[in-house]
Amino acid sequence: MSEKVLNVGLVGYKFMGKAHSNAYRKVNMFFNPGMQIVMKALCGRDANWVGEAAQKFGWEGIETSWEKLVSRDDINMVDITAPSNYHKEIGIAAAENGKHVFCEKPLALNLKDAREMLAAVQKNNVRHQIGFNYRFVPAVCLAKKMIDSGKLGKIFHMRALYLQDWIIDPEFPLVWRLDKTVAGSGSLGDLGAHCVDAARYLVGDFDKVIGLNKTFVKERPLAERMTGISGKASKDAPRGEVRVDDATLFLAEFKNGALGSFEATRFAAGHKNAMSFEINGEKGSIKFEFERMNELQYYSADDEEGLCGFRTIQATEGVHPYVEAWWPAGHVLGYEHTFVHEIYEFVKSIATDTPTSPDFNDGVKCSQVLEAVDLSIAERQWVTVDTL
Repeated sequence: MSEKVLNVGLVGYKFMGKAHSNAYRKVNMFFNPGMQIVMKALCGRDANWVGEAAQKFGWEGIETSWEKLVSRDDINMVDITAPSNYHKEIGIAAAENGKHVFCEKPLALNLKDAREMLAAVQKNNVRHQIGFNYRFVPAVCLAKKMIDSGKLGKIFHMRALYLQDWIIDPEFPLVWRLDKTVAGSGSLGDLGAHCVDAARYLVGDFDKVIGLNKTFVKERPLAERMTGISGKASKDAPRGEVRVDDATLFLAEFKNGALGSFEATRFAAGHKNAMSFEINGEKGSIKFEFERMNELQYYSADDEEGLCGFRTIQATEGVHPYVEAWWPAGHVLGYEHTFVHEIYEFVKSIATDTPTSPDFNDGVKCSQVLEAVDLSIAERQWVTVDTL
C-alpha cells in the first residue's frame, strides 16, 4: 500500500481496549512495522466514560457510534474489542467501508456468523486478523519453531488447560461474559478458544471431538455496572439465569493422529490465569505455563542416559522471537507485550499488503471446533469437526 500512516479506530475501552491501546502506543517505539500508527478515535456508548478513557489512553478523539466510526474517511483500520455479540455487525460494516479489521476472539457468537465475517473481509479485499495473543508469547513461538524443525518428532499428545477462579463466589454478578446472548458461551469460548488455537498452531487441525460441560452456579445477581471482567450488584439485586458453561472439558483427535485433552474452567480455586499446555512427541516433550510465560520446559529423548530430564529455557534472548526489540537477555516480558507483537504483525501485513496469521480463517476454524464440542455435548457422541 502507498500510505505510510495508519489511522486506527478502536471499538471498546475496557479490559481489551486498554490492552490494545497500550500496544498501539508501543509498536512504533520498539518495532518498525512500516507504517506510523495514529490513534485516531476511541469508540464507546457512554460519552463520559469513553472520553475519560480516550484522554488517559492517548486517543485523538472519540465516537459514541460505531456506525460513524467505520464510515469515517480518516480511519484506515478498525479494531473490535467490544463484546462478542457486536463482532459480526461491526466487522462486516468495517470491511464494506474498506477498513482493515482486527477483531478479538471469539470471532463471532457462532460459526455461521464467523463465516459471514470471513466472507466480508475476503470480498472487500481488506487485511484481517483475530486476537489470539498467546501465539505471540516468545516461548510459544519458540515451541512452534522446535516442533516445525522436528525436535519432538511425530506428535502423540497435546493436553491443554486454561484455569481461572474469578466467579466461584455465587454472589459474583451476572456480567456480560456470563450472558449467552452477549458472550455466546462461557469458559469454552472465552478460555477454551485460546487452547484450541494454540493446538491448531502447534499440532495441527482437529478431526473429531467429544466433550462435557457444567454450570455450577445457575443464578446470579444482575450487575448494575460492569468494568472489564468485573462488575457490581446491589445487596438486593434481582437474579438472572446463567446460561453459559462454567467449565468445559473435551477430548480430541487431530488429523495427524495425535490425541488431545482440553479443560477450560472458571472454578479452579487458586488459578488466576493459568493457561498451560504439554506436547509429547517421539523425540521429546515441551511444557508451557503462561504464569511463567518467559520459560519453556523441554525434554529431549536424545540426552545421555542418566542425565535426562526437563530443562528450563529462558526465552528472553535476542535469538528468541520478538525479544531483540525489547530488553537485554533475562529482562523478562509480560502479558502486555503479546498485544504489541500481534499488532506489529498486523500493521506490517497492511504495510506490505501480505496475509498475516492468525486471521479470520483461523477464527472460523476455531469456531468450528467450539461448535463441534457443543454439539458433541448435546448429542453425547463424537463429532467430526469438518462436518460443520
